[in-house]
Amino acid sequence: PVQDIGGGGPRGGDSEYTYSLKGSNYGDLVVWGPRLAAELRKLPQFTNVGTELDDGGVEQNLVIDRDTAARLGVSIGAIDSTLYNAFGERQISTIYSDLNQYKVVLNAVTGVTPGLDTLNALHVRANNGAMVPLSAVTRVEPGTASLAIQHDFQFPVFDISFNLAPDISMGEVKPLIDQVVRNMRMPGDIKAEGSGNFRRFQQQQSGQGLLILFAILAVYLVLGILYESLIHPVTILSTLPAAGVGALLAMLVTNTELSVVSIIAIVLLIGIVKKNAIMMIDFALNAERDGGKSPIEAIREACLVRFRPIMMTSMVAILGAFPLAIGFGVGSEMRQPLGIAMIGGLLVSQSLTLFSTPALYLVFARMAQRRRERRSARRAPGSLVAPTAAV
Repeated sequence: PVQDIGGGGPRGGDSEYTYSLKGSNYGDLVVWGPRLAAELRKLPQFTNVGTELDDGGVEQNLVIDRDTAARLGVSIGAIDSTLYNAFGERQISTIYSDLNQYKVVLNAVTGVTPGLDTLNALHVRANNGAMVPLSAVTRVEPGTASLAIQHDFQFPVFDISFNLAPDISMGEVKPLIDQVVRNMRMPGDIKAEGSGNFRRFQQQQSGQGLLILFAILAVYLVLGILYESLIHPVTILSTLPAAGVGALLAMLVTNTELSVVSIIAIVLLIGIVKKNAIMMIDFALNAERDGGKSPIEAIREACLVRFRPIMMTSMVAILGAFPLAIGFGVGSEMRQPLGIAMIGGLLVSQSLTLFSTPALYLVFARMAQRRRERRSARRAPGSLVAPTAAV
């Protein structure tokens, strides 16, 4: 066949996203690939759906006439062996010299120019020893073939390219494609998966949760070392859920896609939002330690004294992110999710943490006080028994 065998490079046409079918039989991919593309065209979430199918190549298929071959006593194995001896470069011996060795390869000498006429010059040995012309038991049928076959790890791949409709995110269409593939009931050896930008999106989605988790863990460890406590870092990190909810709500209201830039904004919020709690908790701890105040007095004074710095720093951060959220200049669509997520997270966390942080501080302070009282009771059990005996 006249075709190019490709192993890499861009695939799937000019669209932004690519979905691939991979299997051991390229013929099955050619059958199921266009069917999947037709199903995707029916969905309004997809636009510019196309395939890489280009069957402009020409191939010649050698078809065995099994009835004639059986009548003449020619086996299928004999035909296969004849073709392999003529064109398969079968090694029949090795010549050794003092410095090298050479393979002896069997080849057919037909006396004609290589091509279809070569097949007519071949003969096959029948079961009775007679030589039967290959053309007597086979025929050549023309067909079409793909000009290029993409491969992924030595397996043929059929690519389907598409774009997304306006206001549709990649996270919305991924379940739709999976549902369409399940409903089609493809053969078991066909694997359907995203490629290109589609695959990168899936990889980013799978790693985003771990990224945020490791960032929170790193902050907790640093705060735990600085405060020499396991409780106070939890009080400070309690501001993060409000920031995350605020960022997601802002993106939902503005119909902004959850992208890598949005995740970067959420990671930045982890460092910015906990600043409010740190300013209050640090002041309250110093007031308890140096001023001898109770937890409720210390946190109340911290809220009064630190309210203005908290508001000033938060407003500066919000106003700094405002130009990003509006979007000016070239490439503003990439920076816009960063500003939207930061503004939403800061507004919600600013509104909630001024009330939740003091409450959690008091809750944890009371828990710590009860734990200290229980420890004291276990260390001096006699002090509890003597008053009871006196009564």
